[in-house]
Amino acid sequence: MSANSPSIGECLVHKEFPAITRHRLALYCGASGDHNPIHVDLDFAKAASFPDVFSHGMLVMGYLGQALTDAVAPSRIRSFSTRFAAITQLGAKLTCEGVVTELMEQGGEKRAKLALTTKDQNGEIKLAGEAVIAV
Repeated sequence: MSANSPSIGECLVHKEFPAITRHRLALYCGASGDHNPIHVDLDFAKAASFPDVFSHGMLVMGYLGQALTDAVAPSRIRSFSTRFAAITQLGAKLTCEGVVTELMEQGGEKRAKLALTTKDQNGEIKLAGEAVIAV
């Protein structure tokens, strides 16, 4: 099957990303304007009772958005929502997936609902969400 004629249970989105690094976090700070020191300053993170700095949640959401738009043309995405589930530590290798959970029709347009997840290399869910796409 494909994104044009999906079936329930089918994985339409699958993308693996390289490990989160300090360099990646610094680049994201510059690109996003989010300079919260918890993400780049080890001493600050330790003072806040964390063992190390950790990823911006929006960086992880960006990865999921990239995985979705790599699999489905942006013009076909009707909705995209997420919720943060866990902190993403340095070194995490993330895998983003989207599985069809429902097929429907709205306003004469055939659509599919996808359950979205971003997991680390240990299978821990870091981000969960949902998308609705036109099929």
